[in-house]
Parts: sequence; structure tokens; C-alpha cells
Amino acid sequence: MWYKKEEGFKQIDQFGQSRTPFLFIISYDQNKIFAKALSDLDSDIYYKLESWRNYPVKKREKPFTFSKHPVAFSVYQKALEKVLEEIRSGNTYLLNLTFKTPIETNYTLKEIFTYARAKFKLYYKDEFICFSPERFVEMEGDTIATYPMKGTIDANLPNAKESILNNKKEMAEHVMIVDLMRNDLGIIGSEVKVEKFRFVEKIKAGKKELLQVSSKLTAKLPHVWQDNIGSLLSQLLPAGSITGTPKKSTANIIDDVENFERDFYTGVFGVFDGDSLRSGVMIRFIEKENEKLYYKSGGGITIDSNAQSEYEELIDKIYLPF
Repeated sequence: MWYKKEEGFKQIDQFGQSRTPFLFIISYDQNKIFAKALSDLDSDIYYKLESWRNYPVKKREKPFTFSKHPVAFSVYQKALEKVLEEIRSGNTYLLNLTFKTPIETNYTLKEIFTYARAKFKLYYKDEFICFSPERFVEMEGDTIATYPMKGTIDANLPNAKESILNNKKEMAEHVMIVDLMRNDLGIIGSEVKVEKFRFVEKIKAGKKELLQVSSKLTAKLPHVWQDNIGSLLSQLLPAGSITGTPKKSTANIIDDVENFERDFYTGVFGVFDGDSLRSGVMIRFIEKENEKLYYKSGGGITIDSNAQSEYEELIDKIYLPF
């Protein structure tokens, strides 16, 4: 059952107030919200949030096939130019531009989910999966932490780590997202701090390995925050790392420029265990539509973006993480 926006956040608040462990899934536009007690969770919904999971670990046994059919470069370039026009007009400074790519594989969604290596994974009823490297927020004790992720490079390129950390475009993009997330945390908390700035993690991306750049920000939560989980989440969404800045006008541009509905892609999901909360951003996302599979991916665009390199990043992010 999907709740509408207001009703969904109210249900999340109620679970928090009764300290009931539950799973939540929130679409990008927050117009579809799933919230259900873990004790009543459907048998065809699986999750992993670092060490929290509700399915057994299995080793992959059969070989897999995988092919992707990305949008033509000319189509991507046209959309990118629209974004750059909006940047030049001052309507956005950073925008996460994404596309929908048909893919083919001999694996089912459930098999991909089971064997995928990722910190944050979700399988929903053979309709969609995500295997995300990106946390959204974690709430524990009196602290909320968020880990915006901006900046990706092929780990096998010469001096890849130095290259991504010294790239001016990537630095500008990351600084803007960190600033946005500082503001977001300041809406719901106090004593906002940037605890780690631009640290690098390696992730498996099919045959490639990628380096991804993240930061860690924290803030003090309101007293008895568990009573208002839905209200707090509603003030933080959509996630800044997958929209851009300023958030409201950038989201409007995304609606105009992108040629598909994001739906649950770039939404968030998470689990409250009765005391603490963990959540992830739904990137690295595959959905089933009329028995065909589609992968949604993209990246951040700034005034310094190069169309060819941004297009290649979009394609690099279409993979199975085995």
C-alpha cells in the first residue's frame, strides 16, 4: 500500500512515536510513500542497510550477461545545453541530470539484488531494485549524520584519486552540495558540522572500479526526535545530492528537462529499529516496466561540465555490482 505525501509522513511519525521498527520507501517527489512495521513486512520486500538486512547471504553461482542501450549522445547533449542555459540565467548552479536506459540481462531483479555488492540495497516485489553506495541520513543518539556523494572517476585511470580531488569542476560541485546539506540539516537540527570533507571510497562497477567522493556532515537532533521522524524527513527531501542547488528551482528544471518520470529513483528508503534510523539514496536503480528492464542514472552538471565526459559518467554508472 502506497500512502500519499501527507498521510505517509504521518504514518511514519506514528511508527516512531510507538517505537515500532519499520521500513519506509519514499519516492523522489514524495507522492508515494511506503511505511510498514518490520513484523508485518511483505515476504517479497528485502532490504540491506549496511549490517541491517532481512535476507540470507548467498554466493553467485551462474555467469551473467549484461548489455545496455544508452540514449544517443546528441539527445544527451541537447538536454545538457538546456541545463547550461538555466545555469547561465542564474536559475540553478548545480543540477543532477539523469536518463533512463534499457538494459538486458539473464538475471532476474531478485537475483541481481541478492548478489549485488552494495552498502544499501532494496528489492520491492519484482518491480524495482537499488544497490546504492550512498547513505542518506542516519539518526542515532542525539545526532543526525548525512553523507553527500559527488564526484566519480574510473579508479584505474592514472593518478585517479589525485585527479578527482584536484578537479575544479568536481570540487565546485561537491562544495555546493555540502553547503546545501549544511542548510538542510540546519532546518531540523543545531550545531551543524562538516566532520569529513571529500573522502574517497572505491566501489565495484561491473568490470570497472570507481572512486566516489563523499563528505560527512552532522547536527544535533531535537529532543525525542523519534516522535517526529516523518516530519523531519519531509523537511530534508528530496535529497540534495540528486537534485542540486538551489533545491526548489532546480527540481522544477529537472521536471522540465528530463524525459522520464523518476518515480522511486533518487527517492530514499530506510529502517527504524525502534531506537536508531539508517537510510540510503535510491541510486544505481533498475525497474521493470512491461517485462522490460530499465536502468536510471546520471550526474551533476555545473557551468564547467563537459558534455562528453558527463555522458561517459552516465554510462559508467550503468552496471551490475558483482
